[in-house]
Amino acid sequence: MNTTTIVIFFAVIVLVSIAIIVISQFREKAKIERARTVKALEDSYYLTQRLLSELPPQYLSRDLKLVILMRAEDICKELQALKTAQPVDQWQSQIKATRQRIEDGADEQSPQRIDTPQRCSDVKQLLQSLFKLIERQQKKGRIEKSLARKLMSLVLFLIHKTQADLLISQARDLIRNNELRKAIHCYHLASTELGKIKDHPMAVKSIKSYRMRIKELEGTLAGNAPQKSDEEQQRLDKEWDSFAHEEEWKKKADYDD
Repeated sequence: MNTTTIVIFFAVIVLVSIAIIVISQFREKAKIERARTVKALEDSYYLTQRLLSELPPQYLSRDLKLVILMRAEDICKELQALKTAQPVDQWQSQIKATRQRIEDGADEQSPQRIDTPQRCSDVKQLLQSLFKLIERQQKKGRIEKSLARKLMSLVLFLIHKTQADLLISQARDLIRNNELRKAIHCYHLASTELGKIKDHPMAVKSIKSYRMRIKELEGTLAGNAPQKSDEEQQRLDKEWDSFAHEEEWKKKADYDD
């Protein structure tokens, strides 16, 4: 075997070795990237389920729920294409069943109070995630721009309303303890919070409700109105809980831009 042949032989070995290393690295990189993609999709799916189960039911209009389900369906299709070990078929069946309940109007749940700072913080974070979800769905062309704009406006209102609801809950507790001045202060703070989005019609309605309550409490402090009984106060609290659950925005959040 002459020198040239030996050189060529070893050159081929080196090239083949390099090719094997490059291919192995490429496969490993692809494997890691696939794992990251799957993990991101799984996290996104679990987020959609948290949005549906952990947000106060009165916050979720019909359109919001359908957009969340649409995103969950898209995620399932992507996971199916990646052939993951997750029970995607089961998830899709659950999505279909949930959608049907929404279409039939059989998914109604009792309103939930925002009564602790931690609950307030958790709900705000979820609403911020929901806002981003809607924004991404609109950019992908999955929902119309006009609908996305309405839903994002609603979610922004809900973020501020969450803080206002906490203040109202605190005001109720103060009223039960006959600390009316502090309760009035809470109502003023709630009004100020929603004043940040005063162009939203639901914020305007809420602020009017707060101001009426402030006048009632001020009248009680001045001796111009009797202190309401516990039964009457519970009735008013229930009316307020129902306020956020009205048909006006529960079904479609149908308001002008």
